[in-house]
Amino acid sequence: MAENNKAYIAAIVYAFIIGLSFMFVKVTLTVASPMDTLAHRFTIALIGATIFIGISKNKLRIDWRVLLRIFPLALLYPIAFFALQVFGLVRTSSSEAGIIQATVPIFTLVFARIVLKEKATRGQLVFISLSVMGVIYLLFMNGVGAQITNLIGSGLILLSAVAAALYNVFARKLTQQYSLMTLTYSMTLFGFLVFNTMAIGNHVMKGTTKQFFQPFMHIDFVLAILFLGVLSSLVTSYLSNYVLSKIEATKMSVFSNFATLITILAGVIFLKEEFHLYHLAGAVVIIIGVVGTNYFGRGLTNRYK
Repeated sequence: MAENNKAYIAAIVYAFIIGLSFMFVKVTLTVASPMDTLAHRFTIALIGATIFIGISKNKLRIDWRVLLRIFPLALLYPIAFFALQVFGLVRTSSSEAGIIQATVPIFTLVFARIVLKEKATRGQLVFISLSVMGVIYLLFMNGVGAQITNLIGSGLILLSAVAAALYNVFARKLTQQYSLMTLTYSMTLFGFLVFNTMAIGNHVMKGTTKQFFQPFMHIDFVLAILFLGVLSSLVTSYLSNYVLSKIEATKMSVFSNFATLITILAGVIFLKEEFHLYHLAGAVVIIIGVVGTNYFGRGLTNRYK
């Protein structure tokens, strides 16, 4: 039970960081292209992971066979998830992205039932729906409603939600086979290689290689990319792998709705937006949904434990 409590705390921290990341992504995109942002983000993440391993007592043993097994997972997260998210945020608002991101628990529930044979109870279905409704209500009251101003941006965010759901499902099995640091470092390495290759290759083709490091001349970009690289990429990868090694994928995915709540709170605190009663009402609905989903899932067992 103590281990499950730690997993839930880790899931909340994960959601908190992800919720703030939308704001920091917007900051980086004011001075850098989406691909450059991703390249710098995972360069920082890889440096952080390497330093952590260097000062850690645990030795990291990764060979090509391990990398081949983890690569399909890395294609989903971080590569597909972050690429689709950042390009989607260029074309749509963070609020619209939050609405679509709330579909992650639904996709996860479907994929987990097909792949992991995790059976959701009727109570879980009700409370997952309640949590999603809480997110949609918050964003609707925030002035977005159901209008989609850019189909391309919305489509990319929807695909990122699908990638996140598939990751939640497939990572569940690998977390039982490899250490958390092995998974985290390998996924970070793949993100670094893919995004830097694409970003630098693009600059070489355009003859603009000198512009690659120009964003670091802006202090706002430096602070934002440090948050995204160390916390939002490296730490969340470790936390999500840890949580998925302890609890079912369907339970983990519901915590993503906390991220949307954090995104709105970040707007209130840092952007000085007004706080209304509907924020409190939506928060209560989301929390009830998360608690209810986990309560009605207590009796479920997982074949990988």
